[in-house]
Amino acid sequence: MKAAEAIVKILEKEGITNAFGIPGAGINPVYKYLESAKIKHFLMRHEEAAVHAADGYYRASGEMALAVCTSGPGATNFVTGMYTAWQDSIPLVALTGQALSGLLGKGAFQCVDIAEICKTVSKKTWCVKNANTIPAVFREAFETARSGRPGPVLIDLPLDVQLAEIEFDINEYTPSTLKAPLPLKSSIEKAVKLIDEAKNPVILMGGGVILSRAEAALLEFAQYMNLPVLTTYMAKGGIPDSHPLNAGQVGIQVGAASSGNEAFLAADVVLGIGCRFTDRHTGNVAVYQGERKFIHIDIDPSEIGKIVKTELGIAADAGDALKMLLAAAKAAGGARSRSLPDYAAARQKYVRKPDPSKKVIDPREVFEAVNLAFDDETQYTTGCGITQIWSGQYQRINKTRKYYPSGGAGTLGFDIPAAIGAAAATGKQSVCLIGDFGFTFLVEELGVAAAYKLPVVVLIVNNAYLGLIRQNQKYVMQYEYQVKMPENKNLLDYVKIAEGFACKAERVFTHEELAKALKNAAASKEPYVIDIICDDNTDCDMGPDIANIRRF
Repeated sequence: MKAAEAIVKILEKEGITNAFGIPGAGINPVYKYLESAKIKHFLMRHEEAAVHAADGYYRASGEMALAVCTSGPGATNFVTGMYTAWQDSIPLVALTGQALSGLLGKGAFQCVDIAEICKTVSKKTWCVKNANTIPAVFREAFETARSGRPGPVLIDLPLDVQLAEIEFDINEYTPSTLKAPLPLKSSIEKAVKLIDEAKNPVILMGGGVILSRAEAALLEFAQYMNLPVLTTYMAKGGIPDSHPLNAGQVGIQVGAASSGNEAFLAADVVLGIGCRFTDRHTGNVAVYQGERKFIHIDIDPSEIGKIVKTELGIAADAGDALKMLLAAAKAAGGARSRSLPDYAAARQKYVRKPDPSKKVIDPREVFEAVNLAFDDETQYTTGCGITQIWSGQYQRINKTRKYYPSGGAGTLGFDIPAAIGAAAATGKQSVCLIGDFGFTFLVEELGVAAAYKLPVVVLIVNNAYLGLIRQNQKYVMQYEYQVKMPENKNLLDYVKIAEGFACKAERVFTHEELAKALKNAAASKEPYVIDIICDDNTDCDMGPDIANIRRF
């Protein structure tokens, strides 16, 4: 059979049911067989958006999706999406078309070495030059994407390779298998001992717990040990906001307006599970480390000890480790009892309730209005900038796998296509929190939401500024230049733009108008855009380290 047909059959057998892409001459042989496959294809408007949508699909469903496009500039548009998924450990398979293999390296039309370009932003890449290796390459690709620390992979397919005849029987193809290191029992027992000997131990839940689908196991262990649970930004929602053991979120930006930093600073032993201790979380590492002892459990051994000094490192899947931790804790004695603060009360002082008396909406108050307007089944996406930081600080998420940010990359343009992928995965309403500048990145994907009748709501927090950059210029560099965009409020009409893409849209100026618009959007089953006109110069809480957060 044609190699292109074999590729599609392999995709089906590996469990791919949804694809996001744009056809082109370089990938048309694969598209010929996608047409009759049991794979639903969403025609995107930009190649980068195809990868973000596949990314959002996985975050919402836990199942991998396909991103697919043609060669040349189509393929290079994949790079930002691959980088975004790589930073946040999101597995997906990206297929790119390519010129004839005989033209590689000869400057042919739309011929670029995308496999080489994407090496640093992917778990692994391949350019297939022998059609007979396709089954082996695809099996390795799926296994690589899913195993260990998950991530995106890319397979580049020259046109003649796709069209080649190969001997292939799908019934003889064995799907990829997952591989994960198992923790040593002695290390698990040592971790429990360190926690038992501590005065103020805490669990730090990272995004790896969400990826491992180990939230319930973590909560069971925390409840048995009576341990407060702190979250990184990528684990937001992993423990219900209302849970008595939820001690808050930690971080110098997205976690700044939270009691989580205070709880962390009081800890003497930190059990970090599925977290990478990156800079936006820790700030100054010396302050973050302090005199605390760290137990670090991560599926990627290269992360252990990389940033914080680790008392005990365990390379393992979060789910496997947590099951063993609970068993070891039970073997070591009865359920633990310790007096804990009222974390829910501590978090209340950081709530920004809407103040109708204000003539202009304080953008920080938008998020409490959102909390009140949408139910716990609502999914959220956010990309980068001051709007993302406020979202991380003020949104309350009570169910796991409902909050999908671009964490490590901070990608403007991630928001809308990721919401499309999430809505396609679950059929549930996906709310995109975005700034007025970020809205103009990949805004054309609103047409995809409209065409496929996906329940995507876009909330534009419009302060007519590059707000985070303005704040950096003002307080760090003591100047302001090229960050003010008053035209976003009085010249550009985002309502007309949204309506042009067949979305319902409103512009609001007051809290009363905002509450009504949010109610309309929450009740809608169609794409909906709300342009929220806010104060221009509101700052967000942040600081150089978790002990020195500047409040505004």
